[in-house]
Amino acid sequence: MTPFQLLTPDGELADDPAAATVDADLCRGLYRDMVLARRLDAEAYSLQRQGELGLWLQSWGQEAAQVGSVRALRDTDWVFPSYRDHAAAMCRGIGPEELLAQWRGVRHGGWDPARHRFHIYTLVLAAQLLHAVGYAMGARLDGADEVVMTYFGDGASSEGEASEAFNWAVTRAAPVLFFCQNNQWAISTPTTAQFGAPLHQRAAGFGLATQLVDGNDVLAVHTATARAVDGVRSGEGPALIEAVTYRMAGHSTSDDPTRYRSDAELDHWRALDPIDRLRRLLDRRGWADDGFLGDLDTEAEDLAVEVRRACRTMPDPDADAMFAHTLSVETPALAAERAGYAAYAASFVD
Repeated sequence: MTPFQLLTPDGELADDPAAATVDADLCRGLYRDMVLARRLDAEAYSLQRQGELGLWLQSWGQEAAQVGSVRALRDTDWVFPSYRDHAAAMCRGIGPEELLAQWRGVRHGGWDPARHRFHIYTLVLAAQLLHAVGYAMGARLDGADEVVMTYFGDGASSEGEASEAFNWAVTRAAPVLFFCQNNQWAISTPTTAQFGAPLHQRAAGFGLATQLVDGNDVLAVHTATARAVDGVRSGEGPALIEAVTYRMAGHSTSDDPTRYRSDAELDHWRALDPIDRLRRLLDRRGWADDGFLGDLDTEAEDLAVEVRRACRTMPDPDADAMFAHTLSVETPALAAERAGYAAYAASFVD
């Protein structure tokens, strides 16, 4: 199957009926989202290298897959992310301090999932897929007009939880859309060594409606996701999108990708950069004037300043808070432990 594509790497719209829905406002909005996401990502990487963050997992190169998909949802739909879905999180209104808190080690999760309808990050591979299916099953029983989308990577698709989630979703007709960002690498293991058949083919075997899309084409991702969401919402059953993209950085800041990837491979994917691709269309159509681009540059610079400020001014966590988040209702044993810790902490001389 050839990946669905609406925008060529040269910035030309394909001869496809869906291209008729592409307009200047849509393209400018998606471009802004991707540019800002990449700037936050770059600043966070630098902060980690300066010792301000314990770890960071970059979304560099995957902005189109995230922005195009999350912008195709309603605000009332739920998202269950993995751990590098920063662009999608920003589109849901999650700010720099909330995004960085977990990686600075001051909170287990940086934001209120209910407020943003965007769950906290899941670092255990594929665990969020089962969480998403479970929530979607509940939404269906409640009669809620909601679609649940969950992000995961090609490496996570090899986990048993992924197969369980696919099967549960189909057998229970859960209103869920699985969105795989196939970035070609599971840490240092290439897709060629991970599985014998592409994910969209394997998922079809579970009964999911599947679509393969060019994950570096934000317009194709947006269109494919909108179609899939409409099908799920109308009761056609769960679906899966496999977005073919590329992880431009290492798996995390503790990974050295130069040990297993070639410069030629990076050059190939750099030429397919999702932001550059959309910029070529904007320039070709005259949809981004100097005013728009200048304002965006200013907004990106302001965001960078805010990312640095938010990171460096986060207060250290109160150790007493660990007791508040252990159980929903405090038991006598937990209360005794909390009181014991408070007395121990008070015994130190300032």
